[in-house]
Amino acid sequence: MHASVLLYKALRRAANIVIPPPPEIIYLLDDQFIMHLLLANAGMMHKGNLYCFDYAIKNLSSEKPILEIGAFCGLSANIITHLLGKYGRRNRLFTCDRWIYDECGGLDTHIGDSAVTFRRFGEFVRESFVRNAKTFSHRNLPWAIEQCSDDFFSMWARNERTVDVFNRHVQLGGEVAFCYVDGNHHFEYAKRDYENCDKYLERGGFMFFDDTYENSEYECAKLMPVVMADNRYELVVKNPNYLFRKIR
Repeated sequence: MHASVLLYKALRRAANIVIPPPPEIIYLLDDQFIMHLLLANAGMMHKGNLYCFDYAIKNLSSEKPILEIGAFCGLSANIITHLLGKYGRRNRLFTCDRWIYDECGGLDTHIGDSAVTFRRFGEFVRESFVRNAKTFSHRNLPWAIEQCSDDFFSMWARNERTVDVFNRHVQLGGEVAFCYVDGNHHFEYAKRDYENCDKYLERGGFMFFDDTYENSEYECAKLMPVVMADNRYELVVKNPNYLFRKIR
């Protein structure tokens, strides 16, 4: 995700200004762990997403991997691994991110009038992901690949063997059961993530897109008519972000 998109997203949600958040349709309130995780783990999570994660993981059609595009500080990864354990699922979670935020003049540019550079900001976010995952997903660490989504999918297509951020060797490739798309929010990048996920998503698998609610300010929302027009997918729920199931 581009730095300007990510920072604006965080500031808007933190201050609850500029554009009011869309209403939740259904969301989980009865999971004590998730409620505490939302307090401790930095991240940008619409509460409606909790229902979508819960529904998809509860109804996974196989034990094939789950892919998450965009990791940030690990909030969604920790929610997914928790739900996998909660429902006794054995699917492995793969997540990818570069943790580089350099749109505003380069990595060594300072953020505003602070003493913190974008390079240090990215390092801190990566360190936060590692610490959060080790703390909250220690029983089932996600396989975190330090790549942008385009490069990650190139590696996946080649069935490459690589090393994740926890220094573990892992084999990539094959069909997947669930894709969570929360990477670069510009239309062309989101479309590529959709097309790449589609190549590997099994029939009966789920694809979930963050920040795609109606009247969203993010370009990724413009992708939803494209997916809606694809007769290989059915809309499961709009809560207010879009969760789809691949039906053929």
